[in-house]
Amino acid sequence: MTARDRHRPAPTPPSPSLSPSPSPSSPASGRPQLIADAAIRLLAERGMRGLTHRAVDEAAGLPLGSTSNLARTREALLETAVRRLAEREAAVLTPAEMPTVAAHTAGPETAAAGTPAVGTGPEALADAVALALHRYLSRHRQLLLARYELALEATRRPALREIYDRAGRAFREPMVAMLAAAGSTAPERHALSMVAWCDGVLFSCTAGQFHTATPTRAELRTSCAELLTGMLRRQDDVGR
Repeated sequence: MTARDRHRPAPTPPSPSLSPSPSPSSPASGRPQLIADAAIRLLAERGMRGLTHRAVDEAAGLPLGSTSNLARTREALLETAVRRLAEREAAVLTPAEMPTVAAHTAGPETAAAGTPAVGTGPEALADAVALALHRYLSRHRQLLLARYELALEATRRPALREIYDRAGRAFREPMVAMLAAAGSTAPERHALSMVAWCDGVLFSCTAGQFHTATPTRAELRTSCAELLTGMLRRQDDVGR
């Protein structure tokens, strides 16, 4: 071994493929993700007026100009935030915690985890919705506040609206399928009611009249089950 070799740092071993994902603020996540997460945090803490390229650089702990290199315009920065927000919201529930549309849809993730499929009935759907809502309200309020800021901004920016709506379809379409699997005879219409109820609960308990109280998971499940019971009643039973 030469003197040069003794002073040369040892090579870093590759990370195993099953290692835990880095946290949202970890530099290992990559600079684009770091910037997007900083933008989401700023939207939640300071609102739309507090989101600037310089502020994102500072919040992410990056050299000035880093955010501009990734997203040169404000529109591009907002689009980056919307895409990252959709990624993080999609991770609120794991695949194993979602109701299955059919037995074969459990997927390799569920099988690998050794976790049985949650099920397809209204009880399974109520459990999953309640769990998601409770996690949002107890762990992910920052994501909710950022989403509200971006939703309002999207009403004024057609390009952002398109991206925001595309991300929303990734949540709405599975809801339609899960409601159909639970027995809904009008899954599209019922999905509108379910998504509107979920959005109302989240907004009311984050920025509305009930922002000081977080419902328990059991309370959310009871309310969701009541809504599902009403929606899934047979049409010929209505009015009896």
